[in-house]
Amino acid sequence: MIHVPREEFERLVFEAIDGLPKEFSEKLKDVVIAIEDNPSSQDIGERKLPPGMLLLGLYHGIPLTRKSPFAGMTMPDQITIFQNPIERICQTPQEIITQVRRTVLHEIAHHFGISDKRLRELGY
Repeated sequence: MIHVPREEFERLVFEAIDGLPKEFSEKLKDVVIAIEDNPSSQDIGERKLPPGMLLLGLYHGIPLTRKSPFAGMTMPDQITIFQNPIERICQTPQEIITQVRRTVLHEIAHHFGISDKRLRELGY
C-alpha cells in the first residue's frame, strides 16, 4: 500500500481527464468529478460486490446513450474516484498513476454508455 497526499491524487485524476481527446472531454463538461476517501456502505451494498472486492470509482447518472433531448432538467452526472481503495491495491507511485488513470477512464466509459461487461472484454 502506498499513500499520496490528497492534492497529488486530485492532480492525477484531473490529468487523466485533461489527457482525453477533445471530442470526449467536451462531452464531460456537465459531469461533476468528485474524489472521496472511501465509498459509502450504500455504494458498496447497491453494487453487491463480492467479499474482498474494492470499489475504486463510481458513475452516477444517465449514460449519453440513454439521455433524451426531451427530458426535463436532471441532476448532473457524477464520477467519484475513491482514493483509499486505489492506494490499498498499489505498491508504487507509478502504480497509483496507472490505476487512477484506468479508474477515471473506466468511469468515463460508463458515461458514454459502455457496460462493465464490455469494459472487461476490452481489458478495463
